[in-house]
Amino acid sequence: MSKKIYFIVPYPHQEAPSQRFRFEQYFDFLEANEFEVEIYPFINKSTWKTLYGEGKVFKKAWGILMSFVRRFALLSKLHKADFIFIHREAAHIGPPIFEWIIAKVLRRKYVYDFDDAIWLPNYSESNAKFHRLKAYWKVRYCMKWASQITAGNAYLADYARQFNPNVQIVPTTIDTVNHHNIMTDHQSHELTIGWTGTHTTMHYLDELIPVLKSLEQKYTFTFLVISNQSNNYDLKSLKFVKWNKATEIEDLAKINIGVMPLKKDIWSEGKCGFKGLQYMALEIPTIMSPVGVNSTIVQNGINGFLVETEEEWYEVLEKLILERSLRIQIGKAGKRRIEEAYSVLANQEKYLNLFV
Repeated sequence: MSKKIYFIVPYPHQEAPSQRFRFEQYFDFLEANEFEVEIYPFINKSTWKTLYGEGKVFKKAWGILMSFVRRFALLSKLHKADFIFIHREAAHIGPPIFEWIIAKVLRRKYVYDFDDAIWLPNYSESNAKFHRLKAYWKVRYCMKWASQITAGNAYLADYARQFNPNVQIVPTTIDTVNHHNIMTDHQSHELTIGWTGTHTTMHYLDELIPVLKSLEQKYTFTFLVISNQSNNYDLKSLKFVKWNKATEIEDLAKINIGVMPLKKDIWSEGKCGFKGLQYMALEIPTIMSPVGVNSTIVQNGINGFLVETEEEWYEVLEKLILERSLRIQIGKAGKRRIEEAYSVLANQEKYLNLFV
């Protein structure tokens, strides 16, 4: 007889990268191993579409209110679950009411999963007025009450161990069989340097723009930005493609050199290097800032590059622009790194072991 796992998550199914690439892509594997998976998002798709946009305050408030109604209704059926898995938080705002009820009132164990430094304030400008409602302090209690914790990298795991000794690292992973399963074309005569991410992380590109402007004076290339919003950078090479889940892999595969600049700060230390993982999975030679887990993912000069200064960015980009054979070599080594340590196949047993 199959056992039920209830996934209590913030976002609708198949919408948020943090859910898609941390555990949703393991659902088929879990079901093949006689588990029944049920997912319970806090916000529905309608609220998801309006929550991070401008205005529509009443619609947002109503959506959140109904989300709380659904969460309280869920509590009455938790006895049917054999296992409970909470990603980030059971509710978008407010104190850890549901986690407390689950752990202290219903006496149920739960796995707590997180992939960012979510105890630090981080919010979009469109919702800046409401960010205090997030109650970032609740993260420590969600961790303290959990039976076990899965963290996306060592930095996050070290933080979690302050509150709970039962912590293991489960990286954000790539499905190299069913999803990231095409390779970039290094034989193309049109060279593309690329970056992907949301508008909230696009500011990391600011320090790279002068480097690209300098390179434009000597070389012909396209700088492709794949995001949910465009940015009018003063670059003649700039090309914007709006992110689309249906074409995301095909769009990524147009990149010949992938970049992931970051600033050295506490928030960046908690990141799981997902941009770099995506590039590497498609045999795209990857250049990243040596921040947080990036230095674990990449062996500099072997399966990618770690650079800090503008001079280093220029030097490595120029080298990759000029040497196609190096792009191919680094790209293939990066793909092997993903397959060995950051693929779904390499990590699926970790998820199975959570529910034994």
